[in-house]
Amino acid sequence: MFILTKLKDLVRIPPDQFHRDTVSAITHELNVKYSNKIIPHVGLSVCIYDLLEVDEGQLRPGDGSSYINVTFRCVVFKPFVGEILTGWIKKIDSEGIRVSTLGMFDDIFIPKNMMFEGSSYSIEDKAWVWRTEDGNELYLDVNEMIRFRVEEELFVEVKPPSPKEIEEAQQEAEAEDIEPREKISAYTILGSCQTDGMGLVSWWDM
Repeated sequence: MFILTKLKDLVRIPPDQFHRDTVSAITHELNVKYSNKIIPHVGLSVCIYDLLEVDEGQLRPGDGSSYINVTFRCVVFKPFVGEILTGWIKKIDSEGIRVSTLGMFDDIFIPKNMMFEGSSYSIEDKAWVWRTEDGNELYLDVNEMIRFRVEEELFVEVKPPSPKEIEEAQQEAEAEDIEPREKISAYTILGSCQTDGMGLVSWWDM
């Protein structure tokens, strides 16, 4: 679920950080840049683990900051395909289930074609229902703990919206009295519930 990833970067240390020792100043700037950020094709960076190599700092004309080439390792949330995880159901609709895990990652999606055979969406209950072979109906509802299998990782290049695009989206939502559109996630995990032990944890603990 968590891995150590080796990265290199040119770190800018501004003058207001010169009171710190070199390691602390570099670690602070790296955490500001990488913590809780998606690293394309790697995963969700959690925090800086350690520094492996630190070059001598250099100054640039007209800039009082110090620039240092650094090799470091960071802790990254990156489940492997086939890993079994648990999380909480955050949202349900006719397309599938949105799951949050560890209280830090909300972009997990279990599509309808990756649920138990015999599952269907109940419009009245706003929940997914799994009808078992013996005739029982088991419900998957919001705020329930769910166990699932990681099937695929999806990385998407997402550009930050311009101020004009943000303003237009807000005006559109206000004019039509609808909720703002969901942001596209740069990193999404696809999961499945198709084998024994998957689905709500409470089903199998009885």
